[in-house]
Amino acid sequence: QEVPGLVRCSSPRIMTAEDKANEKKEKEDNKAAAEKKDILKKDKRDVVVHPIVLLAVVDHYNRAAVNTTKRVVGTLLGEVDDYKLHVTNSFAVPFEEDPRDPQVWFLDHNFHENMYAMFKKVNAKERVVGWYSTGPKIKSSDLSIHELYRRYCPEPVLVVMDVQPKGLELPMEAYYSVQEQTSDEVFKRTFLHATSTVGAFEAEEVGVEHLLRDIKNASASTLAVRVGDKISALKGLAVRLREISAYLSSVVAGKLPMNQEIIYYLQEIFNLLPDQDSDELVRSFAMETNDMMLALYVGSMLRSTVALHNLINNKIKNKKGKEEKKDAKDKKKEAEEKKEGEEKKDGESKKSGEEKKGKDKDK
Repeated sequence: QEVPGLVRCSSPRIMTAEDKANEKKEKEDNKAAAEKKDILKKDKRDVVVHPIVLLAVVDHYNRAAVNTTKRVVGTLLGEVDDYKLHVTNSFAVPFEEDPRDPQVWFLDHNFHENMYAMFKKVNAKERVVGWYSTGPKIKSSDLSIHELYRRYCPEPVLVVMDVQPKGLELPMEAYYSVQEQTSDEVFKRTFLHATSTVGAFEAEEVGVEHLLRDIKNASASTLAVRVGDKISALKGLAVRLREISAYLSSVVAGKLPMNQEIIYYLQEIFNLLPDQDSDELVRSFAMETNDMMLALYVGSMLRSTVALHNLINNKIKNKKGKEEKKDAKDKKKEAEEKKEGEEKKDGESKKSGEEKKGKDKDK
């Protein structure tokens, strides 16, 4: 019988090893979900610029500012996919600035709003993600323009394009703006560099291949193109190695602080390098080189033989053509001489007939 006023308490439950494992797993899942949520909320994403944007920027520059010191400005459209900011489209915006005072500038934001409304009707997924400039470097007025684009996008990205690249590096740099505390009481903003790459969807890759097919030199052989590509890649590798050497020298000299992430990546690169002291590796490289050189030698010999064969065939063909032409000329000459002889003979017989007829008449 229950006593009024007393509360029945349940006996304490003893946690088993399975319960502890389930609790630990639940904590790990919550932590992973929180990290994923943080990644989704991340604003400073890596920027992937698509080929259509590069072509549009170059076309805008060639139409508006080629052979001048002016730059062109436009709006970037895109979407977030796979935790990266994909810049998939763009359009030009009327822009003017005073060359003597960069703080005096004009950007037609009404034109921008009208164009974006029309683009949104075509593709609702694309939204304003930032703006581009053909700097080729950042200018003092870019922060003010960036603040203007913050009306249309919480964290716009600035992509500075170099339409006349001179080196082997990518002709673009991407920046976000961040708050930076200075001696002033008011926070000021400054640009923060972001990782930028060139990427394309499958359909864009097909279009780019067709464009490159028209641009490539038709007279150059496939081997020459491959060798040229390898030389360009080696030049780019040499530039990167010089940058790594300069950075490590500065760290050793104490000019720059050591960045553990960069050192980790460098160590990973060195770990991926093959062991060149291994006899098996040296033998494999020698065999591969010999096989490649043999293939090149056989190909070169075959190419020379085919060229010589074509040359001989061409000479024989020309010789036959000349002989046929000469025979035709001789036959034509003989036919003309025969015709002239027959005409002469007919004329003489006709004349003799007329003379005989005249003599008979006289008689």
